[in-house]
Amino acid sequence: MQSFTTQFNLTREYLAETYDQSLPHGKSASPNYWFPAVTFGAGAGLLFLADQPAMAGIILLSMAALELLHIRFRRAWWLARQMFGRGADSDVILTIDEDGIQTQNPTTKTALLWVDVERVIETELGLILVARSGVQQYLSKSLFSTELVQEIVAKTLTLTTTSTTPSTTTSTTTSTK
Repeated sequence: MQSFTTQFNLTREYLAETYDQSLPHGKSASPNYWFPAVTFGAGAGLLFLADQPAMAGIILLSMAALELLHIRFRRAWWLARQMFGRGADSDVILTIDEDGIQTQNPTTKTALLWVDVERVIETELGLILVARSGVQQYLSKSLFSTELVQEIVAKTLTLTTTSTTPSTTTSTTTSTK
């Protein structure tokens, strides 16, 4: 594989694409309604059935309402957290070579080696590289040519079929201040 380097900006649009394409393949693809339901039930029970002051029940009902708001607005909440982060709106240098994929912005440097990639999930707009450690890295197809996307998928397929032992090197993230 020839070395490929490109540069892009972590804009709100790129981060929104990352969220939208990664959500169905993440650990929490569907929201967990059990916690707010149990919290609401416990709060209502304390409020109406207990002889003590109503403060504990009100706090639990408020927590349930806050959790429901979190579930309802989780995309906006995630995007806001990312936009307040140090890496927001910064330029990222992406390098793909024989060793793996490296990304670097002013605050972090990340490397994902090919031998650490367990599988690739191809979405409509990008690729999700899943490492053996469970970490996911999203790459937008808009950064690459169609041939390079096919080459990345083929590279990871050949490595996952030929590797029989887990790698001792893992994905690394280095933060600089």
